[in-house]
Amino acid sequence: MQDIRDLTAVLRSNTPIVVIETYEEYRVIELLKRVSTILYQPLFTWSITQGLTRADVKMGTQKFNTDPTEILGQIKSTSQQGIYVLCDFHPFVDNAPKNVRLLKEIALEYEALKHTIVLVSHAFDIPPEIKRYCAHFSISLPDTAQLQNLIYEQIDRARADGLLQSVDEDAVLKLAENLRGLTFDDARRLAHKAIVDDGAITHSDVDRINQGKFKLLDMEGVLQFEYDTSDFSQVAGLHNLKKWLSQRSPASSAEGRVDHPKGILLLGVQGSGKSLAAKAVAGMWQRPLLRLDMSALYNKYIGETEKNLRNALALADLMAPCVLWIDEIEKGLSSGSSDDGTSKRILGALLTWMAERKSEVFLVATANDISALPPELMRKGRMDEIFFVDLPDDSVRQAIFLIHLQRRQLDPLNFDLAKLSQASQGFSGAEIEQAIISARYTARALEQNVSQQLLLGELMKTRPLSVVMREKLAALRDWAKGRTVNAHQ
Repeated sequence: MQDIRDLTAVLRSNTPIVVIETYEEYRVIELLKRVSTILYQPLFTWSITQGLTRADVKMGTQKFNTDPTEILGQIKSTSQQGIYVLCDFHPFVDNAPKNVRLLKEIALEYEALKHTIVLVSHAFDIPPEIKRYCAHFSISLPDTAQLQNLIYEQIDRARADGLLQSVDEDAVLKLAENLRGLTFDDARRLAHKAIVDDGAITHSDVDRINQGKFKLLDMEGVLQFEYDTSDFSQVAGLHNLKKWLSQRSPASSAEGRVDHPKGILLLGVQGSGKSLAAKAVAGMWQRPLLRLDMSALYNKYIGETEKNLRNALALADLMAPCVLWIDEIEKGLSSGSSDDGTSKRILGALLTWMAERKSEVFLVATANDISALPPELMRKGRMDEIFFVDLPDDSVRQAIFLIHLQRRQLDPLNFDLAKLSQASQGFSGAEIEQAIISARYTARALEQNVSQQLLLGELMKTRPLSVVMREKLAALRDWAKGRTVNAHQ
C-alpha cells in the first residue's frame, strides 16, 4: 500500500516531527501500527481524554497523564525510542510557548533519543520555532476503483438488511466518480445515505451526493453550489456552442481520452443568455456546477485575496469532475491604480491554475466588456475556445418567446410569434422575458388575459441595450469578428 511505503519513508528520514492534517484519525493510527512493525518501534497515542497509551500491542486498560505539557515533558525525559502520536494537539500549541519549547527540545535531541512526534489534527498551524524540524504527510484519498468497491460494500450490507431494492450499475460508476476528493469515511457515509434514502442506487442520487460533498468540503463563501442547472432545451439558439459541447461531452467521449476539455469564454451582450448557457453546460454533462464569485474574493488584508482564490480553486479540484462558472470575470481581473497590484496577483494565480491543473474542472467564464480582459487570459491553451454570444436573430427570438410563454402557462397558439419577433428586433433574451413579465402585470391590473396587443405594447415601450448602447455594441461586434466563434450560427 502506497501510504504505508510513503509514511515509512518519512519516519526513516530522521524527521523529529510529522504533521498529518486529516479527519481520519483512526485510519492514521492503523497505518502507523503497520509502520511501527516495519520499523521495530513501539507506538504510543495520546489524547486529552485518554492520556498516553500503547497502541501497537494489546495491553490492559491504561490511562496515563492527560496534561499536554506534562506529557511532552514525559516524552522528553524517557529513554525509550518510539513513535508518539498526539491527537488534536493544536489547541495546546497556540499561544503556549512552553509546549512549543518542549517540542523543539524533543526535536533537537532526536539524534540521541530517536523520539518521533506525530501531530494528528484536522488542521495544524506549525509555529515558526519548530517549522524546520517538521514534515507534512497527507494520506491518500480513494480513487474511482476504491470508491466503487466501497459503494458495493454498502450495497451488500443494505441487501443483507433488506434496505435495497434496485441498483443501476451505470449510476454506481457515476457516483464513484463524483465521490472523488472525499475521505473513505465521508464517502462511505454519503454512499450509505444514497442507498437508504430511497432504497436504490440511481442517477438521481448523483445530485444529492454532490450537494452532500459540497457541504463536507466546506465551500460556502466565494464558491457557491448552483442547484438549478438548466438543460439546453431551455436555451434558444447557440447552435454552434451546443454542437461544440456535444462533441466533447464526457458521455460521448472515447474511452482512454488523454486531453480533457479545459474551458470556454462566453463573450457577449448583457442579457444574451451567457449565464443560462453556463448552467446548461453542467446540466448537459450531468456535472455539478460551482459558481466563483469574484467580488467576494477581495479582502483588505494583503495576501488574503489571493489565498481566497487559491483555496476556492483547490476546492473546485476536489469537486472534479465539475463545471466551474466565473460570471463577469472582467470585474474581478480589471486592474486599477488603487488595488496595490491585487488584480495582477489574482490573474497570475488563476493563469497558473489554468495551465497546471490536472483535474476535470471545465471552466466557463462569461464577460461583457472585452476591453477589461487581460490578453493573457484569452490565449489559446488557457481556453479551448472563445464564443461570441450576439443578439438573437429572428428565428431565435421566436424560440425565446415560445420558451418564456410556455414557462408562464401562456398558450403560444394565442400569439403571433413572427410578429412578436419582428417587433423585438435588437432585443436580448432577457429583455424579451422582461417584456412578457411586464405584460402579465399590466394584464392583471386591467383584469384581463395577456394578449398579443398587450405584449406588443410592452415591446414598443422598451428601449433595448442595442439602442441605448449602440456604439459600444458595434465596437464589441467589430472586435469579435474574426477573433471568436459565433455561438449561434
